[in-house]
Amino acid sequence: MVSVKEISAKDIAKKVIEKDPLFILDVRNESDFQDWKIEGESITHLNVPYFDLLDGVDGILDKIPIDKEVLVVCAKEGSSLMVAEMLSSEGIDTAYLKGGMKTWSEHLEPVKIGDLSDGGELYQFVRLGKGCLSYMAVSNREAAVIDSIRTVEVYLDFAEKKGVKITQVMDTHLHADHISGGRRIAEKTGATYWLPPKDAEEVQFSYEPLKDGTSINIGNTTLAIQSLYTPGHTIGSTSFVVDDRFLLTGDILFVDSIGRPDLAGLAQDWVGDLRETLYRRYKELSGELLVLPAHFMIMEELNGDGSVSAKLEELFATNHGLNMEKEEEFRNLVTENLPPQPNSYQEIRKTNMGKVSPDEEEQREMEIGPNRCAVR
Repeated sequence: MVSVKEISAKDIAKKVIEKDPLFILDVRNESDFQDWKIEGESITHLNVPYFDLLDGVDGILDKIPIDKEVLVVCAKEGSSLMVAEMLSSEGIDTAYLKGGMKTWSEHLEPVKIGDLSDGGELYQFVRLGKGCLSYMAVSNREAAVIDSIRTVEVYLDFAEKKGVKITQVMDTHLHADHISGGRRIAEKTGATYWLPPKDAEEVQFSYEPLKDGTSINIGNTTLAIQSLYTPGHTIGSTSFVVDDRFLLTGDILFVDSIGRPDLAGLAQDWVGDLRETLYRRYKELSGELLVLPAHFMIMEELNGDGSVSAKLEELFATNHGLNMEKEEEFRNLVTENLPPQPNSYQEIRKTNMGKVSPDEEEQREMEIGPNRCAVR
């Protein structure tokens, strides 16, 4: 057997952030590849389904570069390992992605966003393969987790490494494109779990209601997360102002786009709330606030360190969704020509309500695919 190198999702994340050149041979079916793939500024792709390579790789050798690192990827790992071995036997330095695209979908990359005034810190967890962003605020040996994904061990391990106890867990809204880890973190740590009540009318579990003006202390009393009721993406969507410096916008406002209001089938009803939030409520806030969304849509939104953020005043100058004078134009943007809805989004919403309890493999399958929470 030819020995080939194994590369982890963390290794790929580093390459994406640092813009290292990488050639990817993706051996999934063409439809899966077109729907979702590993993206980055210096990444190039060749998609050849595995079944077309069962008789060997001779037909694609002239398409494989010899001056770039070659990585073979598939859905779960097995097919990419076999193809990587075939390429390696032809003298090509080849690696395969450990765990396949499933591990890429779930990988989280923690990035420090900044210090808090009382000596605490704020971290962003970047899910490069899905476009999800979650957060941990740390203060005086306590922590709050906001918009967590279902692979909660990442947050638990990070908190342990920092020597802090997670005491508060929050979701800015009822998520439709990924399964929240909020309840599981609360169950494992004894933390209080907070949800916007207007998004939680059908949930099957207990929670603390996030209401306009709520303050949640973490650690020292000088650090509070101020909640701001900002409906639009969902009727209960809530933003958080942390330490008077950071604005966590959930899925209302992104760096390059704005939230879509249609995932509960109520786009026409909620479009007015979305405009009110973006064009009035956020305009009343300080333009110096650093916007930290719950998702990103394109790799160009990443900063040099891999984080996703921008000052609110910059977004009012550059974000197309914030610069539509005519309400009709805005309404058309967010109700017509929308991208496809997230995969399994109805089942994901039911899971986040506690109405259904799919097993781990079913949850993983439900989440496979790109982020589709935005319009631009």
